[in-house]
Amino acid sequence: MTAVHGTATRARPRPVPGPRPRPRPAAWLTKAASGGLVRTVLVVVALLWLTPALGLFLASLRSEQDNATTGWWTAFTHPDQLTVDNYTALLKDSGITQAFWNTVLISVPATAAVVIIAALAGYAFAWLEFPGRDWIFLTVVGMLVVPVQIGLLPVARLLGGLGLFGSIPGVVLFHVAYGLPFAIFLLRNYFAEIPREMLEAARMDGGGEWRIFFRLVLPLGRPAIASLCIFQFLWVWNDMLVALIFADSESQPLTVALQSQMRQFGSNIGVLAPGAFLSLIVPVVVFFAFQRHFVEGVMAGSVK
Repeated sequence: MTAVHGTATRARPRPVPGPRPRPRPAAWLTKAASGGLVRTVLVVVALLWLTPALGLFLASLRSEQDNATTGWWTAFTHPDQLTVDNYTALLKDSGITQAFWNTVLISVPATAAVVIIAALAGYAFAWLEFPGRDWIFLTVVGMLVVPVQIGLLPVARLLGGLGLFGSIPGVVLFHVAYGLPFAIFLLRNYFAEIPREMLEAARMDGGGEWRIFFRLVLPLGRPAIASLCIFQFLWVWNDMLVALIFADSESQPLTVALQSQMRQFGSNIGVLAPGAFLSLIVPVVVFFAFQRHFVEGVMAGSVK
């Protein structure tokens, strides 16, 4: 029998579509986070977070009588209340101004010393071979779990024996000692991510360890170093416990001076408000100055 030509082919049945897979929770959250609603919520949260700082700033620009009778928000409807007399009086207060410069003399050296020592130690623990390297690094990491309160009495006796108790160098040494474990841990882990081939190529070109450290490692580690600067500076600038114990009346920082003012003149908003805002604005300026490097340090390693 011959096959019949020209016959129509029978159409294949279409597959019946099954139930569509439900989106995963992670995908749903990612899609929702990119929407305008979440951005609006974040803006509202940011405004609520900034409200106390704004209130403190406006209170520092109002007279003590205005602060005692009305709220700081009335400055929006009565801008004539704003004045810089409180800051003028603050600058004439020798105790507050001396405490401000004491804070600078404590925070800047403590931050610089921690960053310099931690950068050198982090490079050594990451790329140099020497006996007991891993055990020493584990000891440094183990010091992270030691609370500050445990070392107050022994360090106080040590500084007293050295004649540094109650002085600015004594406070700086305490902050350096307790800031180094975290700083070394942070920078060592960051430096260890540098490709080995890059360092070997630099050594083959005749570069010594010091040259490699300054010309290669430090520029590559700038995001982590900037993050460390922010963390250490904020910790030292806002500290009151260590300064309250190790600093005397001549070397006390701004946090202790404001606490003393509050204890003696609890209702003196004309001095406390501008002093507190001055103590607040300096860390904010430092953070925004290093913000770009801080974000780079946080995002480092998230994208390879």
